Amino acid sequence: MDDYESVLAVIRECYVYRIPPRVRNAGYKAQEWDVQSFLWKGRLRIVTSGEKCDIRLEDENNGELFAVCPYNPENNSVEPVLDSSRYFVLRIEDNGRHAFVGMGFLERSEAFDFNVALQDFTRRLKSEKEIAESGSTSNDVAVDNDPKHDYSLKDGEMLSLKIGKIGNHGGSKPRDTETTATEGVMPLLPPPPPPVGNRKRRGSPKPQNFSSDFGDFQTA
Repeated sequence: MDDYESVLAVIRECYVYRIPPRVRNAGYKAQEWDVQSFLWKGRLRIVTSGEKCDIRLEDENNGELFAVCPYNPENNSVEPVLDSSRYFVLRIEDNGRHAFVGMGFLERSEAFDFNVALQDFTRRLKSEKEIAESGSTSNDVAVDNDPKHDYSLKDGEMLSLKIGKIGNHGGSKPRDTETTATEGVMPLLPPPPPPVGNRKRRGSPKPQNFSSDFGDFQTA
């Protein structure tokens, strides 16, 4: 089945800020920004398609794209600040270039929804990866394709067993014991069915360009 877009969260109002360069390996602090003078205000949507997740900053009236942050839980594409739960740093991209901008919400509940949506995507990605690896391991098990031999007795055939002399009880001679095909026969269980492989999804389309103010952001 073709991949389709799924919206994990919509926050109707967020704010984007210019931020100073990071000092060495220290984290970001919102108190160092001019939070009273924002660069842009609009809507935020978190959209997933297959294994990709985009944080889209859009105009709240016409939906025009201002910037996009491709979210990857393994890098610093989204980083919370050290002194507030409502502000984050996003790594936005456009045509091979990238920049870091500050982003904040008016309410802590909106920041909570933002975090939960990203965590849900990360858990789903991890679960799908584990299932794919488990299916790959099962498919590597060798299948016995050798022809099976029929060792059952045909109609009228007899099985003759010779039992040797046991102990010294008057020197009795060995005697023949005959067993018919209907005695002591146990049916063989069929092998389990082969495992079903997993299907993979394709990626999402490339996002549009964002604002011409890109050059004013902190770039890496």
